[in-house]
Amino acid sequence: MRAWDSRARLCSRGAVEAGTSRRASAVTWARPERKGSAERAPGTATSRVSLADPAVVARSKFAPSPETCPYVQGVRFMGSGSCAPGKVVTNGDLEELVETNDEWIRTRTGIIERRVLSDGEELADIAAAAATRALASSGVDPTELDLIILATSSADDLFGSSCSVQAAIGAPQAACFDLTSACSGFVVGLVTGAQYIRSGAYQKVLVIGGDALSRFVDWTDRNTCVLFGDGCGACVLGAQSASEGGCSLLSFHMESDGEGRKHLNASFSGAGDKTSACLGADGRGRHGSYSNLRMSGQDVFKWAVRAVPSVVQKAVEKSALESVDQIDWLVLHQANTRILDSAAARLGVPEERVIINISKFGNTSAGSVPLALDEAVRQGKIRSGDVVATAGFGAGLTAASAIFLWD
Repeated sequence: MRAWDSRARLCSRGAVEAGTSRRASAVTWARPERKGSAERAPGTATSRVSLADPAVVARSKFAPSPETCPYVQGVRFMGSGSCAPGKVVTNGDLEELVETNDEWIRTRTGIIERRVLSDGEELADIAAAAATRALASSGVDPTELDLIILATSSADDLFGSSCSVQAAIGAPQAACFDLTSACSGFVVGLVTGAQYIRSGAYQKVLVIGGDALSRFVDWTDRNTCVLFGDGCGACVLGAQSASEGGCSLLSFHMESDGEGRKHLNASFSGAGDKTSACLGADGRGRHGSYSNLRMSGQDVFKWAVRAVPSVVQKAVEKSALESVDQIDWLVLHQANTRILDSAAARLGVPEERVIINISKFGNTSAGSVPLALDEAVRQGKIRSGDVVATAGFGAGLTAASAIFLWD
């Protein structure tokens, strides 16, 4: 059992910068013993935690008291769900498409297989399935949702897919919008959804992260096609008063580097001015389109191994944690095992506390963090009261980290 001192910190430094100068009193916390590790079946509802549950104890020690809380209300992480397409593309299958082999792919990426959408299948289909499972595990009915956020860079419609998900799960009362922040999308979505709850505007928010980048991959380019897969994950956020234990979102940090966009992009590739007479009738009626994904792997790798530990460390510094050692689980964007190993080593997090499932799904962009999170919860690894540090990183370039207590 580990113990540490939580001194004079609010849920995030952002509250102090916004003008709140109050401080919580110093406390010492010893982590309660964990509950059993039995795996929870998908779709199993969980009851509201009691005051004796580890999550409540943890929140009461990390979060500010009712007198010092800078928010109207706190945030709970109520449950998760995930879904990936049924079609599996193995490394052996790719040997038939490009000049590559299983050993080459495994040693450089850690990937064994990936899932891709089949003909007629849409991103909204698997996003709705992930959402339904998250709602079931949270014990929340779709009609209780106030907001749905879909983090994706590959919506089925140029105008977004969140409304399609809303209709599919039966939540007509919920506002919804798509959010684009590439592989950082789900983490940015969590932070965004939490602010709607902290402000008192909404009580329950569904955050989905998912992508179908197989649509924008050049399946003749062995440097990129071996990396990507399709998948979605979701998390339900709920409101709670400070008297219930404050805010489970302990801190976050986000940053962007627009100069790095050239290293990873899928740019618009249609005509810039379709009204031009020189295009002719056929040209003026041509469909708009985007190019296949382009990536400078070495440049992205060099940036990622520095950016990931940096954003996590900055999030830790904004929280009530005193060091990275107090993180129970590190859930990073599943881009490449070499990046994951390097980031964990730089942070000093042992490999047994790093969640990795890239071997089964590949890089699913905004879907990778929630897919890994949900799998770890259902396997009984991540349990009530655990401190979870997430980080997404990718095109933009963008990087984001959120640290929270799992309920």
